[in-house]
Amino acid sequence: MTIPPTGSTVQGKGLSAGDLGLVGSVSVGLSSTAPVYSLAATLGFIVLAVGVQAPAAIIVAFVPMLLIAYAYRELNRDTPDCGTTFTWASRAFGKFAGWMGGWALALSGIVVLANLAQVAGQYLWRLVDPELGDNVPLVTTTGVAFIAAMTWTNYRGVDISEKMQRTLIALQYAALALFTGFAMYRISAGQAFDFTPVSLAWFNPFAVESLSAFTYAILLALFIYWGWDTCLALNEETSNPRKTPGRAALISSVILLATYVGVSVVVMMFAGTGSEGLGLGNEDNAADVFYSVSEAVMGDWAWVAVLAVLISAASSTQTTILPTARGTLSMAAHRALPERFASVHAKYLTPTFSTVLMGVVASAYYVVMTLVSEDFLADSIASLGLFIAFYYGLTGFACTWYFRRTLRSSTRNLMFRGVLPLLGALMMTAAFILSALDMLDPEYGSTVFLGVGGTFIIGVGAMLLGVALMVLWYATAQRRLAADEAIAEYTAD
Repeated sequence: MTIPPTGSTVQGKGLSAGDLGLVGSVSVGLSSTAPVYSLAATLGFIVLAVGVQAPAAIIVAFVPMLLIAYAYRELNRDTPDCGTTFTWASRAFGKFAGWMGGWALALSGIVVLANLAQVAGQYLWRLVDPELGDNVPLVTTTGVAFIAAMTWTNYRGVDISEKMQRTLIALQYAALALFTGFAMYRISAGQAFDFTPVSLAWFNPFAVESLSAFTYAILLALFIYWGWDTCLALNEETSNPRKTPGRAALISSVILLATYVGVSVVVMMFAGTGSEGLGLGNEDNAADVFYSVSEAVMGDWAWVAVLAVLISAASSTQTTILPTARGTLSMAAHRALPERFASVHAKYLTPTFSTVLMGVVASAYYVVMTLVSEDFLADSIASLGLFIAFYYGLTGFACTWYFRRTLRSSTRNLMFRGVLPLLGALMMTAAFILSALDMLDPEYGSTVFLGVGGTFIIGVGAMLLGVALMVLWYATAQRRLAADEAIAEYTAD
């Protein structure tokens, strides 16, 4: 595999240049995180862990994400390649580290697509009849249809995808504004379920009584920010590719912080953190706090909360395909995958084989995991944090090491290329280790293998599969190269 020199990219990938501006990039970055669904599915569990300090956990979890965003920005300024982590880690540490970074990114995309497709299917049918949302065959079929539709959209062009994402993210934020508006009206009218006045203690991480509980809450909150890096994967299709994607990543991250903290505070003020009824401390509400409180907050407009989660999951289904397809395209362009992965449509200027394969693999994974066991599917989704922490941490380390010779040239370089990315990488490494240790517990998740939590087995097993595939590919490539050289020598003679 050949990685191009500093400051360059592999030219002639065939992608459409300059299609995305700053607003479009921010829209894609926000949509990729599925902000409405992420908060709805996570806030309850954070409250169960730390109670009223949930906003503090969300704020603290933002710190490593911001630090890694700086690493992405600096590396992208030097080398705006759609392979992102794969390309940058390969430059810093060699082809094996880069390949594993690309594999972790691809894994995270495939696994989360199964989750998003399932959620989209469930919430679509909940709009029709709440009981239909529990019909597994119907939901699974609908989820696969969502993946197929979003794969087709991505195949037809990044400009179509970007326009769709602008609309969908606007609808998500309109729904959030309507929800919070209703909630504030109920609070001011004395109609809150359990009115709880906001306090500065909510934002104080030192007010948490249990360090282990707070650590767990941070790990939960950490990954609701995941997805902003999609705008970096579209760098070669963005106007001013060295600057716009990095700016979009930072802007997306800050908007997400404000969204998550602001909405969390309003919901906590309305419902409280008690363990009864609509309280956020009620375990029965943890899987989706918006759905649980929507009728009490919005009355006849409760369907808007259901629709918002549906739109959030559906839009993220589309944007999740984008970085993986471009990541594998870049890997093929750098000869780390078969050449076919690098094929680009002559008219639409999008990755063809990579995009379609992503949709097919994600659909097959979703269907097979559902047929085997819904618990198995749930545990595979729970292992997602390992893949994310791995490739984010690797990117942070790659930034510091790649720029190591220029860190002392200026205070700016020292901070933004050295200190901050390194701190972010160390935090992601800690998140990886702590998550893995938690997953070892047989009580973590829903399955157990040989006395070990199934989530750990699935997550670590998937990473080890990547090692095996990497060794197989490079061994095969080396034999092919040797054969080609032998043929060349024979022909020359």
